[in-house]
Amino acid sequence: MTVMPETLSAIDRRLLDDFQRDLPACPRPFAWIAERLGLDEAETIARLERQQKSGRITRVGATVRPNTAGASTLAALSVPPDRIETVAARLNALVEINHSYLREHDWNLWFVVTACDTAHLDACLARIRAETGLTVLDLRLLRPFNIDLGFSLSGAGPRRLTRAKADLEALREDDRPLLHALSQGLPLVPRPFAAIAASLDRPEAEVIDRTDALIRAAIVSRFGVIVRHRAIGWKANAMVVWDVPDTAMEDAGQSLAALPGVTLCYQRRTVPGVWRHGLFSMIHARTRDEALSVLARARALPALAGVDHQTLFSTRCFRQTGAHLARVSERAA
Repeated sequence: MTVMPETLSAIDRRLLDDFQRDLPACPRPFAWIAERLGLDEAETIARLERQQKSGRITRVGATVRPNTAGASTLAALSVPPDRIETVAARLNALVEINHSYLREHDWNLWFVVTACDTAHLDACLARIRAETGLTVLDLRLLRPFNIDLGFSLSGAGPRRLTRAKADLEALREDDRPLLHALSQGLPLVPRPFAAIAASLDRPEAEVIDRTDALIRAAIVSRFGVIVRHRAIGWKANAMVVWDVPDTAMEDAGQSLAALPGVTLCYQRRTVPGVWRHGLFSMIHARTRDEALSVLARARALPALAGVDHQTLFSTRCFRQTGAHLARVSERAA
């Protein structure tokens, strides 16, 4: 059963609302949360376990900036209605698919593919083409304006925009299995980094230090409670795409990313003759009218005045998980 945000207790609302980012890399991060909520560590962990079991949160962990530790793309298929279930199930059998949504458009099945490198990503897309017999629309990320998904449950709160660049020089090859573990979520135990360290056969202090370094380098774009927005009542979610000329992209992207209600904003490549909308944005709202209200404010921005756009509301979520970044041989046992 879907749980509406009104059913959350005041403490659980704070747990989901206040700790979506800036969780410190420290030996006992759940004790750090507990201190701020006036709880003890064991109760905080128990509450997080209940929220995860109920489906309100996917994990407590990291979102990794695209195309830093691995390679990723947003892709779409135009699937005949009578094949939706079969094709979606086939996609969801692939560990490389971490997000998958049905949307209102001829290109109706949208998914994010993440792999350890570009060659693996290309091979995965080729496999999808071969197994489905369908054309894959491959829209690689060109420029992020805001990829730090997270929002106040009340729809209020300050906007925090993504850093323009990540410090890729901070990334080490042996960070990949750690990033994979962090993106799958911290174990809900008092010393989660010790548990991850044991699975990677590395010292706890080293795992904590590397996690902190990756956060500071913006390779980890957000570290905290990852909320499943549909399960807490934010069901009207629209991907709005804009046909913005390259010369106007910077201004349009920055203006749109700063607009309250827009939770993601980035430039992706276009495909001549097939897909010409290069500026992507996401609106997460509780109702369709609320989402359309945000869209109206976006259309009124000077940088987007008169710009052609399409609105693709999502109608079904097939998958929403952390990205698989490690090679099979590198994944924690």
